[in-house]
Parts: sequence; structure tokens; C-alpha cells
Amino acid sequence: LCMTDDDAAAPVMDTPQPEPPPAASVLAVVLVDFMKAHRGWGWMRLVAGASAYKAVPGLQSAKVMGSGHEGGFTLRPSATHQGLLCRFDAADAAMDFLHGEQVQAYRARARECWGGLLAISSARGQWDQQSWGLSDARSQQLSPQWTAPEHTGPAEGVAAAAPPVGVLTRASIQPSKTTAFWRHAPATQASLDAAPGCLLAMGLGEAPLLRQCTFSLWQDEPSMLQYAREGAHQQASMAAYKHRFFSESLFVRLRVLRMAGRWKTQEFGNSLGWSEVAHA
Repeated sequence: LCMTDDDAAAPVMDTPQPEPPPAASVLAVVLVDFMKAHRGWGWMRLVAGASAYKAVPGLQSAKVMGSGHEGGFTLRPSATHQGLLCRFDAADAAMDFLHGEQVQAYRARARECWGGLLAISSARGQWDQQSWGLSDARSQQLSPQWTAPEHTGPAEGVAAAAPPVGVLTRASIQPSKTTAFWRHAPATQASLDAAPGCLLAMGLGEAPLLRQCTFSLWQDEPSMLQYAREGAHQQASMAAYKHRFFSESLFVRLRVLRMAGRWKTQEFGNSLGWSEVAHA
């Protein structure tokens, strides 16, 4: 194409500036299986949602999520399983929260509980139209308060090996694609339960049927990639892409910095330095 005189005389439009990258962050995760006597208390946490945490220092976002039967990724809801996902601008703020009254109240009412501080290695997509910032050296830095022996805890069980890698996936499902999406869930759940190297996995739900999430821990990256690229999970991923199941999605890779607790009878050590808590 040739530039005409009119084109040359036209005002030059400013080139749109790229949006600045999202602020660096770290992720605090709490998974809970409540004792039956405290199911009502847990239900009220779901009702209150993220509003209960709006005054927490350093908090960038919070999600209080339900789960499927026995913590799985199923249509049948669980009355006792919940997950709490909170992004912070710094590891110190996340550790303050994980040791604070709100998380300890969960622990006091839990039959089993797992907690972790994780660095965000990569993030693709959005959640609530927000991208996630990656963890940089500053956001992962812990002050001496949290590196003292009483707050590092012993390395036991899974924690005694190399730090696991984590994966968080979430999606908003197109209402017209709901049936097609959930058709893949049973096979995907079964393959996840049997996947070599999977240390922990939990299905989470922000809203019934349409806003779903999974959190998993893996022995190493090759184990995670093998599951992602084979079998039922690969088939489900291909179907989701081909048929555009999602209106929004986010895929996050994580690295465990600290963790503690017990999940499905498996011990994960106590590098968080959690103290013993009396049951409510």
C-alpha cells in the first residue's frame, strides 16, 4: 500500500502502551477437612467469603472455596472439605496470616488440615479478569522472625525429600458447556488418584458447577508433566480447548517454600513451624 497525501497529513496515533506486569506475589493455601461437629462453622466461612479477610495486611486476593465429596473433583459436594487461597505481596505477610488467629481457628476445628506457603513460578490466564504476578526474590524473602528454628520445624515424611511442585488450575465454565465439561470429570479424577508422583490433590469450587479449581502437589515436575500430557487429563484438556468450554481460565505452577500438616493420613512435616493447636 502506498501512503497518500491525506495519509501523510493525518495525525499520528499514539501506540497503545502495554499494561504493567502484575505485582509480585506469593500464595498461602489452607486445606481443611472439618470435624462433623464444626460443619456449621465451616459453612459460615463460605457464606462470609473473602470479605472476612479484607483487612489482612499484605493481602492481594482471597478465595474461600468448597469442595467435592471427600475433597475430590466431583458433582457431589462435601459438607466438611474447604480450601482457602490467599495471595500476598510478601512472604512475611503470608506467614503472619498462616500463624494468625483466622487460620488457627480453621486448624482447631479440623479433622485434617494442610497449609503451605508457595512461590508462583509461572501463571497463564486470569481469575476475575486479574493476572497473577510471579514471585520475585523480594516477595519470597523471609525476615529473621520466620527463619528462627522455632518457625522452621522438622523435616518429616514428604517434607524430608526435595520440595514438591504445586499446580493450581481454575476455570469459569460456559453455561452451555457444563454437561460436556463434567462428562470428563470422573475419568480425570480416577487418573489423578492413581497418578505416580501425586502427593496431594483437591478439587475446589468457587461456585457450583461453573467456577471450578484444582490444587495439587507433585513429587517433581516430570511426574506432573506426565499426568498432564497423558490419558484422561490430556483428553479433557483437548476437549476443553477444541470446544471452548471456558470463558476464563488460569494455570499456575508453584514451588513449595514451607508447608505443614496432614492430609488423607499422609504427614507433610512442619516447615511452617505450626505449633500444636487445641481442638475447639
